Amino acid sequence: MLVLTLAGCATQPIVFKDVVPPEAAKLRTVQTGHPVVALVLGGGASRGFAHVGVIKALEQQGVKPDIVVGTSAGSFVGALYAGGYDAVALEVIALGMEQAQLRDVTFPDRGFVKGELMQDFINQYLDNRSIENLPRRYAAVATDLQSGAMMVFNRGNTGMAVRASSSIPGIFQPVNIAGREYVDGGVLSPVPVRVARQMKPDIIIAVDVSRKPDSAVEIRDTLDVLAQTLSIMGKESSQVEMREADVVIRPDVSEIGTIDFAARKLAIEMGEKAAQQSLPRILALLREKRQRKTENTNQAKISPQ
Repeated sequence: MLVLTLAGCATQPIVFKDVVPPEAAKLRTVQTGHPVVALVLGGGASRGFAHVGVIKALEQQGVKPDIVVGTSAGSFVGALYAGGYDAVALEVIALGMEQAQLRDVTFPDRGFVKGELMQDFINQYLDNRSIENLPRRYAAVATDLQSGAMMVFNRGNTGMAVRASSSIPGIFQPVNIAGREYVDGGVLSPVPVRVARQMKPDIIIAVDVSRKPDSAVEIRDTLDVLAQTLSIMGKESSQVEMREADVVIRPDVSEIGTIDFAARKLAIEMGEKAAQQSLPRILALLREKRQRKTENTNQAKISPQ
């Protein structure tokens, strides 16, 4: 059934001019006159549409992150957001996209889906801009299939970085970049808070859209099985890592299936609702950090040289 579903979605990939493949460069800090906010978007397949709702709620209160780090579905939404699309535009894109735009089928070898359409979708919307040329600081997390190490892509081909970060093992083919093969970042870091922490932001907001391993929701298909397996594998490490975030937003999306595109609007609503509940804490942190920055600046002005 899965093969037939995917086969029905096959279309030809868009051809873009060559850009430098994604790579890992030194994670740099962001210098601004206001508290630096990092938004960390976790993996969760179709549940990742909830990220759009989170961004919507944040923007309504004037909270605009300077840094965006994503794994899997979070890398997809995060790339578009870092590329300059606001919450309104993201919602239009999310509700208008079709699965056929993201899935290109190949004969089963090491995965049913090549992922080139996903890569091209991102690059098309970003005018083929590389990661370092996006308006917001951005990083996508993937897993090195050979070494088992985490790779943080923060330079080069944005679409290819998202493709690598989103390549669920067994469904998507591993992505070959500079002679190495990469799969879904959720294998090692479902919600990559520590990557964001390396950029030294003042506040980290993490969004967890994973299905909880103890969820009573029915596991309906092969993708659900694989997604649940990844969730179980990453449960402990994810919980430890999220303790390093200042705020963790957990939209109630457990009833949304792995490839449930029909539930996009519900996911967005759940993301917005969860973020609204966290906003008092976020706004209080911003006031505190802003006051501290002001005090430090004033102190520096009056200190003897």
